[in-house]
Amino acid sequence: MDGREPYPSDLLDEAWEPIRPVITDWEAKHPSVSGHEGNYDMREIANGILYQVRTG
Repeated sequence: MDGREPYPSDLLDEAWEPIRPVITDWEAKHPSVSGHEGNYDMREIANGILYQVRTG
C-alpha cells in the first residue's frame, strides 16, 4: 500500500497472510498467454474488490 492512505476496507496483514499463498500459487499456475506480467500488486486488487463490495 505504498503511496496511498489505507481505506477502512483494506485487508489487514493478519487477513492477507492466509490469502497470499493461494493467490501466489494461482499466479504461478496461470501465466499470461500474452507474456504480460501485470503491474499491479494482487493485494491492491483484492483491496479494490473489497472496497467495491463494502461500499457499493
